[in-house]
Amino acid sequence: MLVEIIGWVGVIAVLAAYLLLTHHDLTSRSKIYHWMNFSGAILLGTHAYINKTYPFFVINIIWTLVSIYGLWKGYKK
Repeated sequence: MLVEIIGWVGVIAVLAAYLLLTHHDLTSRSKIYHWMNFSGAILLGTHAYINKTYPFFVINIIWTLVSIYGLWKGYKK
């Protein structure tokens, strides 16, 4: 049950980030946007790893790295 909750919270975080970006409430340079994507990808990656859905796990590792890069660029400025 906990694994499913982790997965759903991850889905909500990633989709909410995309919705807020599309609605122009956040920008692609927003730290909040990258934090939402980072946390969502970590949670989804955890869910995928536990459920042995490795392609989904890999894409979320990549998504996590992209989010880290976005955060790094944001804090570098």
